Amino acid sequence: MDQMSSATMTRDDVTEAILRAKRQSGMTWEAIAESIGMSPVWTHATATGMGAMPREKATALCEVLGLPDEAVSLLQDCPSKDWSRDIPTDPCIYRLYEIAGVYGPSFKALVHEKFGDGIMSAIDFDMEVTRVEDPKGDRVKVEMTGKFLPYKTW
Repeated sequence: MDQMSSATMTRDDVTEAILRAKRQSGMTWEAIAESIGMSPVWTHATATGMGAMPREKATALCEVLGLPDEAVSLLQDCPSKDWSRDIPTDPCIYRLYEIAGVYGPSFKALVHEKFGDGIMSAIDFDMEVTRVEDPKGDRVKVEMTGKFLPYKTW
C-alpha cells in the first residue's frame, strides 16, 4: 500500500486503500463481493467503514485487493456510525432521503398494520440492488429485508 507505514494506518486509510485498489483492479463491487462470499451492499458498507467484517471476510478482501496485513484487523474494528444529519446533496443519496420523506409515513403505517408497533432492523438486515430493463428506461430495484423488532413494554 504505497509507502504508508502499517503502524500509522487508520480505518480511513484502509477505506482509501480499498477504493484505490478497486479502481486499479477494475473489479466491480459485485465481483469483489462474490470473491469473498458476501452481498455487494454488505461488502461496500463494511469496506467503507459502516460495519465490521469477520476475520475471514477481512482476510479474503485484503487478499483479493492486495492490501497489507494490518488492514485485516482494522476492517474488524466496530465502527462509529455517526454520519451527518444534513440531507446529502449527492442526487442518488438525496433521492433515498426524498423517498423516506414522501413514503416513510406510509411505510411506517403499513409495518404497524402488518406487524404491530415496532421497527425494521437495520442490524439484522439485507438489501439487494438490481437493474430491471424497461423499454421506457431501465429501473432501479431496491429490495430490503430486516427483522421486525417489536417495541417492548415493561
